Amino acid sequence: MTPGPTPPAPALRERLARLPHGERAELLRRLRGRTPAAPDPGAWFARPSAGAAPALRLFCLPYAGGGGSVFRSWGADLPAGVEVCPVLLPGREARLSEPAHRSLPALVEALHRAIGPLLDVPFAFFGHSMGALIAFELARRLRQAGDPRPEHLFLAAFRAPHLPNPNIRIHHLPDEVIKTVLLKEGTPRQVVEDDAVMRSLLPTLRADLELCDTYDHVPGPPLSAPLSAFGGLQDVRVSGGDLDQWRRHTAARFRLIMLPGSHFFVHSARDAVLAEVSAELETTVTREKERSHDRPTGE
Repeated sequence: MTPGPTPPAPALRERLARLPHGERAELLRRLRGRTPAAPDPGAWFARPSAGAAPALRLFCLPYAGGGGSVFRSWGADLPAGVEVCPVLLPGREARLSEPAHRSLPALVEALHRAIGPLLDVPFAFFGHSMGALIAFELARRLRQAGDPRPEHLFLAAFRAPHLPNPNIRIHHLPDEVIKTVLLKEGTPRQVVEDDAVMRSLLPTLRADLELCDTYDHVPGPPLSAPLSAFGGLQDVRVSGGDLDQWRRHTAARFRLIMLPGSHFFVHSARDAVLAEVSAELETTVTREKERSHDRPTGE
């Protein structure tokens, strides 16, 4: 019989226990001789048909329970040369059969492995609510790995990550409690009262809520990218003061933009959000187009 992997020594076990969850899982896989295959980027990102290289990619991350389809129409309202890449998270839409991640470090590690091939052009992140938290931690992971860094972070409807969570943890509570919270945050009543929709939505939503509820912020230096924080004036969960604290997490420009709407103002104030994003990205797109024009033929 072939012997199994040698168990880690006590000192190594102690070191493993102190590692973040994602790093610990990766190291254990290597110790056991099972290096995971690189994720297929096509499974994680909804990209337009192949064509000329874009001037900039905008990776868009959805809110808890949401999917990448929220952002599919954005490309038509952003500057020419911006490729919108909705992030397709497990547990929803085309990946409904896959379990949703319940741990942010594990999700960020998986995204980090998948996104590498798409960082061949300048890029930015847009994240709404849970998506904002994922985008922030993914930007920090890219910096840690020495990878290309985003040109801009657009983070909406999530408190600055160093702030304590003022809300009770609800991912483990009965369905009716979660439905009540959804209604207060602006989810349409016809969605919440549709039993078939909620049966398909609640397992992934619970996983997403657990991912946010169990987030443990690790202090670190501010990011180098400019940061725009968006909030809804009628959002009962995230205040303008919560959002203003994001300024601590960038060494570059910071803007706070408050728009009419509830927690899901990304829908009701869509045009205003896209106008702000367009204005910020226009300079980068213009610069990249000029570089491409000046580049000698054959490069």
